[in-house]
Amino acid sequence: MQKLKINIHGFLKYKFLNSFFLGLSVGSIFTIYEPIEPSLYSLGGIALAFSMLIIAKFYYKILNIYYFYKISLLVEIVALVMVGYFLLFSYNYMSALVMYGGYQLTFAFGSYLIRAETLFLKKTLFLEKVDVAKQTGYLFGMLLSYMFYKFLEYFFDIFEKQSQVYSLHFLLLGLEALIIFWLVKSFKGSK
Repeated sequence: MQKLKINIHGFLKYKFLNSFFLGLSVGSIFTIYEPIEPSLYSLGGIALAFSMLIIAKFYYKILNIYYFYKISLLVEIVALVMVGYFLLFSYNYMSALVMYGGYQLTFAFGSYLIRAETLFLKKTLFLEKVDVAKQTGYLFGMLLSYMFYKFLEYFFDIFEKQSQVYSLHFLLLGLEALIIFWLVKSFKGSK
């Protein structure tokens, strides 16, 4: 079995694109989640807290670079499947549940991924560069999201928020494929 190492240059691209995806998509969840009743958010929050607790209890086993890579890849594949599912089935109660459940699943690993990232990057300079890449990606994603919606309004007369959000998901699908590409390139094996 090869020992994995982080390629910092690829990892910075991955983190930028990952945060860019978040910034681009964050406003769309309010439209997608519209059919869900408020009480479900409480249950989802409880499930999220329990899942994060369970994951934390397994840090002794999974807080290594191999699981860091595999869990990161799992989170990105879940995001890819969610976007694809939404494009196939569009707006309905079930797609809202799938999207909500998928995001909750990815959020469950959030603390783990941050801890692992800090542990394996080690150097302050690398952590700084990753945080700058994340914040820059998020800001650019939010900016592009705004511009995308305005572009649809001014050039295509698409004002309905559901149509706008659905259109955005084509961009998100391609972006998520690119994110997975850079995630895989971010980890390299050594003998």
